[in-house]
Amino acid sequence: MTQDPAGYRSVVVEADGGSRGNPGPAAYGAVLKDAETGAVIAEDGTTIGRASNNVAEYSGLIGGLKLAAEFAPDADIEVRMDSKLVVEQMSGRWKIKHPDMQPLAAEANRLAPFGTTYTWVPRAENSHADRLANEALDGLREGVTRVAGPADDAPNAPDAPEVQEQVDGAATTTAAAAEGAAAKPARGWAAPGTTTTTIVLVRHGVTAHTVDKRFSGGLASANPPLSEEGRAQVRATAEWLAPLAGSIDAVVASPVRRTRESAEIVAAVLGKPAPVEEPGFAEMEFGAWDGMTFREVAERHQADLDAWLGSLDAVPGGSGESFRTVEARVLAGLERTLATYAGGTVVVVSHVTPIKTLVARALGAPLDAVFKMELTPASVTVVTHYLGGPDGTEPGASLRLFNARPTGSAFEA
Repeated sequence: MTQDPAGYRSVVVEADGGSRGNPGPAAYGAVLKDAETGAVIAEDGTTIGRASNNVAEYSGLIGGLKLAAEFAPDADIEVRMDSKLVVEQMSGRWKIKHPDMQPLAAEANRLAPFGTTYTWVPRAENSHADRLANEALDGLREGVTRVAGPADDAPNAPDAPEVQEQVDGAATTTAAAAEGAAAKPARGWAAPGTTTTTIVLVRHGVTAHTVDKRFSGGLASANPPLSEEGRAQVRATAEWLAPLAGSIDAVVASPVRRTRESAEIVAAVLGKPAPVEEPGFAEMEFGAWDGMTFREVAERHQADLDAWLGSLDAVPGGSGESFRTVEARVLAGLERTLATYAGGTVVVVSHVTPIKTLVARALGAPLDAVFKMELTPASVTVVTHYLGGPDGTEPGASLRLFNARPTGSAFEA
C-alpha cells in the first residue's frame, strides 16, 4: 500500500443527507476520518436548496469523496452510509433507475478511485454526518472545515501542503490548488500522477428536421433552429444536471445553430459563462442530401446511399463528409478540449455522429460501432479520460453513462 502524500494510508468517508419535507429544504453532511486512528480530518455540512432525501444522500457521498480528493488524494477509501439505496447502487448490485440519481451517481463514480468500497451502517453509527447535515439546515454551518493536519504533520515534514482555513468554514484551499487543473489528483481507476478529465456530452434538442427525420448536417446545412419542444427538452436536461453545476468548469458547443442554442440554455441553467465553440464537434456534412428524408434519398440517390451505408469512407450527397473524415475532425476537437480543460469537467453540446464517435473511441471499438448506437435528443453521455505518464499519453477512457435523460412529456416524441 502506498503512503498518501498527506500522510494517510486509508480513510473513511461517512456521509448522510436529509430533506425536511422530501422534497423540501435539504442539506448533506460528510466526514473524512483517518481509518487507522479514527481522527477526523475534515467535515462538510452544506445546504443544497430544495431536494429529496435521496438527492441529499448522494450529495453527501459526493461531498465526502471531494474531501478525500482534497485532503487524502491517494489514500484507500471506505464509504460508510446508512442509505441502503446509495450503498447498493454504488456497489453495482442495484440498478440506478431514477433520473435524478443517474447524474449524481455518475459524478460519484468519477470521484471515487478504483478500489473504493461501500459499507452500509445503522443510522446510529452515522450520527456525525447526520449532525452536520442538520446543523447546515439550521444555519449553524455551511461548507468545509479542516479539523486535523496530515498524519505526519511534523514541523520538518517534507512536502507538507500549505493549508489556509477560513474561520467560517465556507471554504478550504491548499497551495496545491493554485497550481491549476493539471495538478488535480488522479481519480477513477487511473494510476497516481494521472490527470482525469470528464466530458459530459449532451445531444441538442429537436428541430423541425429532427421531427421529420430529415438529414441535418453541420455548418454547411440549412441549420434549422431548435423548436419550442427542443428548447423544453434541453432545459429539462440542464435542470437535471444542475446538482452538478459546482463541479462543471465550462460549457463547450458545436458552432452549428441548434447546438449553440442548446448550449446557451445549458450554460444559463448551470450558471456558467457563454459557451465556447469547438468546430471539431460539428455534425457530419451530408451534401445534397441535407434536408431530405431517408426515403427521399433512397428514391433519388439509391446507389450513393448503398455505398454510404456499406463504407466508412464513402462521401454522402456528393460533397459531404465520410465517417472517417468526421472521426479525424472530432478526435482533433477532443484533443483540444482535453488540453484546455485538463483535470476538470466540461459539458460538450454536440450531435449524434460526433457523440457516437467519441463513445466508440472511449470503448476502443471499431468506428462502425456507430451504426449500433442510438441517441435520444437532449440525452446525456459521460466519458472520463485519463492522461498521464512522462509523455502525457492517454492510458485509457471510461464510459460512465450513455443516452441518459430525464423523464417527462418533453421526451415522449
